[in-house]
Amino acid sequence: MVTNTPGVLTDAVAEHTIALLFSIAERIVEADRYTRAGKYKAWGPKLLLGADIKGKTLGIIGLGRIGSAVAQRMQDGFDVKIIYYDVKRNEDLEKKYNIEYRELDDLLKEVDFVSLHTILTDDTRHLINAERLKIMKPTAYLINTSRGPIIDEKALLEVLKNKTIAGAALDVFENEPELTPGLTELENIVLTPHIASATKETRDKMAEMAANNAIAALEGQTPPNLVQER
Repeated sequence: MVTNTPGVLTDAVAEHTIALLFSIAERIVEADRYTRAGKYKAWGPKLLLGADIKGKTLGIIGLGRIGSAVAQRMQDGFDVKIIYYDVKRNEDLEKKYNIEYRELDDLLKEVDFVSLHTILTDDTRHLINAERLKIMKPTAYLINTSRGPIIDEKALLEVLKNKTIAGAALDVFENEPELTPGLTELENIVLTPHIASATKETRDKMAEMAANNAIAALEGQTPPNLVQER
C-alpha cells in the first residue's frame, strides 16, 4: 500500500509562496546580505529599489488546492489581478475568486509574477523552458514551490544572468539537493531548501496522518489516504 498526506500542507505552502513573492520583489534577502556585509552606509533614494505588488498581475499555473489558496490570499489581501492556466478550466473558481483563464503562453506574456503549482508529469517537465522564459516581461518574477523539473534550470540561469526577467524565487530544484552551478552567485534569485511545508503545525499534522494511515493498514483496514492506481 502507498499512502500520502493530502491537503494538510496547503496553507503552509501557499503562505511560503507568497513570502517568496514578496522576498524577491522587495529584495528582502538581498538587502539582508547587503546589511550584514556592512555595505549599508546611508539611506539613498535608489538603494535596493524593488517592485510594488498592488495593482500588478499574478499568473498561477495549476489551480489546484495550493494554487487556489494563493489566488484567494493574493486577491483578498493585496489587490492584484489574478489570471491562471490549468489543463482543466474551472469556471466555478473563476467566479469565486474573480480570476480569469488564459492559455499558457498568453499568461506568461501578460503577468508581472508567475507562480507554479502544477504536478510533475512528462508533459510538465521543463514546462517553463528557454522559449517560454523569453516571452515573459523583463520586469517579471518567477516563483516555484511545486516541483523543480518543471523549470529548465539552466535556461533560467541564463535569463537571470542576462536580466531578461527581473528575478526568481525557488523552493524546489531540478536535481535537488544539487543546484545548477551559478544560481547561488546571482543576486536576483531567492533560494530556500524545499521547506514550503516546514511549519511545526503542518509537519505535526502530516506525521499524525501518516501514522493513522500506517495503523489502518496494519489492522487490515483501508488507509484513509490510500493512493489509488490510475
